[in-house]
Amino acid sequence: MSRYAISDIHGCARTFEALLEQIALGREDELFLLGDYIDRGSDSKGVIDLILKLKQEGFRLHCLLGNHEALLLNARGGMGSEQRLWLQNGGDATLDSFGLPHSAAPCLLPQPYLDFFHQLDWHFETEGYILVHAGLDFRLARPLEAGQALIWLRDWYGHVDRDWLQGRVVVHGHTPTPRPMIEKQLKKLDKVPVLDIDAGCVFNGNFFKYLCAFDLDNRRLYFQENIETDG
Repeated sequence: MSRYAISDIHGCARTFEALLEQIALGREDELFLLGDYIDRGSDSKGVIDLILKLKQEGFRLHCLLGNHEALLLNARGGMGSEQRLWLQNGGDATLDSFGLPHSAAPCLLPQPYLDFFHQLDWHFETEGYILVHAGLDFRLARPLEAGQALIWLRDWYGHVDRDWLQGRVVVHGHTPTPRPMIEKQLKKLDKVPVLDIDAGCVFNGNFFKYLCAFDLDNRRLYFQENIETDG
């Protein structure tokens, strides 16, 4: 049995499927998905379909809330500032994948997808690791209870509290990071116990456009280059 973490799929269904094939995910393994399944990429519906299919087939998946799912949930009532904010951050691509107009409220998505978004967790704890979407605000007495920080926080490494972590490593996404920097972080976990596995799957640029999986047990990284037809 192995434990894997993947973050920030952003509608890249074909790339996600290829990465799962690369790690040869089995039913005895555990897969931790750290949020941002939707928006920006062309097939958000396909990403959720694959997740729901894996769950139905008995794969052991644990799914976190990302800030993009939070944006969708905030906009579910329809047009307004929340809806515009979501659309400006890639929500238009999500609606396209469901065949809905950009004027449609997210509450019009089929119920199984809304149920999925509503049931997402804020964080996970597994042996040796804490998994969150964005980060932990160590300036607070109870970092795991600061919901908005868990899905939005950036630039927090300077406040990492090793005593609070008690030997655990924080694995997160949210902030796109070039592949060589992720590999460098992995080599320095003993000094800075934090690993950002958002390899910028939907972004062009040097060393971006990858989806990353992290093997928590063997501390090994896997990278899948974006293979979406529109990428």
